[in-house]
Amino acid sequence: MATPTARLTKARTRERVPGHRAIQFGFSAAALTAVVTVVFAVVAVATPARSGPFCLSACVPAPYTAVAQFIPGDYLWLIPDLLLAPIFVGLMASIHAYAAEVNKTFSRVALSFAVTYCIVIIVNYFVQLTVVVPSLQSGESQDLSLFTQYNPHGFFIALEVLAYLMMSASFLAAAPVFAKGGVERAVRWLFILCFILAAAAFAGFWLVKHDLVAVEVAVLMIDWVALITGGALLSIVFRRADRA
Repeated sequence: MATPTARLTKARTRERVPGHRAIQFGFSAAALTAVVTVVFAVVAVATPARSGPFCLSACVPAPYTAVAQFIPGDYLWLIPDLLLAPIFVGLMASIHAYAAEVNKTFSRVALSFAVTYCIVIIVNYFVQLTVVVPSLQSGESQDLSLFTQYNPHGFFIALEVLAYLMMSASFLAAAPVFAKGGVERAVRWLFILCFILAAAAFAGFWLVKHDLVAVEVAVLMIDWVALITGGALLSIVFRRADRA
C-alpha cells in the first residue's frame, strides 16, 4: 500500500506531465457531451412538430407566425443544445491535446470545424430566443416568416443543417487521432461512419427533393448517436490515459 508521501509525490508528478489536466478535462467533457446530448434528444423528440413533413395534425400554416400559444414550450429544446455547443468545442480541444504530434494537423482541423458548428448554432438559437420569440409574443410578426423555426424552408432549418454537418466533419477530421486499442478504433470508425451517413443524408435528400426538415432530422439523429456513443467511449479513453 502506498504511503501518503508516495501518493503525494505521484500526484505532483502527474501534474507535471504535459497534457495531464487536458486529459482530465477531456474526461469531463466527454461525459458531459453524452449526458447533455441525451437530454437534448429527449426534449427535442418530445416537442411536437408543428409544420413540415413530420407534422401529423393541427399544422401551422404559412407564414408560420401564428405560434405565440406554443411559446415557451416549443423552444425549450434549444437550451440543452446551447449548452452542448461549447462543451463539444471543449471535447475537441481535449482531443487535440491528446493527439500524438503526427496527428495534430487532423485534430486542429477537427477543432476548427467544431468552432464553426458552435458559432453557427449559438447565433442561430440566440436569434430565435432574443429576436424571434419576443417578436412573436408581441404580435410583431412582419418579415419573420423566413426566420421562425416553424418554416421548413427558412434560415433556422438551413443553419441548423449546416451546423450539424460541420459537427460531422469535425468527427471525420478527429478520426485519425484514434488508433490505439479496441476502444479507440471503435471511436475512429464511429466518427467516420457518422460523417458518411450525414453526408449521404444531405446528398440523398437533396437529390430526391425532400424537405430540408427531413435532412435536419436525419443529420441530428446521426450526430446524436455519435455524440452519445462517442462521449461514452471517449470517457473511457481519457480515463485510461489519465491512469497510464
